[in-house]
Amino acid sequence: MAVGKYELRARAERMAETRRRIVEATVRLHTTIGPAATTISGIAEAAGVQRHTVYSHFPDERTLFAACSGFHFARHPYPDPERWRRIDDPRSRATTALQELYAHYRSDKADIWPVIRDLPRLPEFAGRLLVDYLESARAALIEGRRLRGVRAARVRALIGLALRFETWRRLTQDGGLSDEVAAQMMADAIECAAAR
Repeated sequence: MAVGKYELRARAERMAETRRRIVEATVRLHTTIGPAATTISGIAEAAGVQRHTVYSHFPDERTLFAACSGFHFARHPYPDPERWRRIDDPRSRATTALQELYAHYRSDKADIWPVIRDLPRLPEFAGRLLVDYLESARAALIEGRRLRGVRAARVRALIGLALRFETWRRLTQDGGLSDEVAAQMMADAIECAAAR
């Protein structure tokens, strides 16, 4: 007996719903206990499915982590580096970018920290979206600066440091600075390195 198009559509919808539940359960675990402590069994339990169901949708952790990153980025979009590129003055661009990024970090800190904390312990973690985003942000802040050699390397490294969640956390959560002061301080440091 042939399977009708309505049955196929219903099956596809059930599969998509199961996949969504698995991704959402994984994101919940990653943003609470962290990806290092998240297990396939834990994901299956949180999603209300069997372990083999998780594997049938996501054959390995890399594809699962990539789906989770995409889901989280879609729900909590980072500021757009392309907008920053339209700011001609490099100092103003850096200040604006860091203020926007630090505000994002503040609004999403509870979800971001467990993932950032665990990244060094998980080389298989598909954190490409975050890595690509930070590289795009760094390129936007370097653009238009006429730097070479050691100065260029210093500025590039300092911008990379300024963009990191851990830097924001140290300056604001541990250091007691406001997001605005922390952003201005890092933008001033970048300008100092660029001027030497």
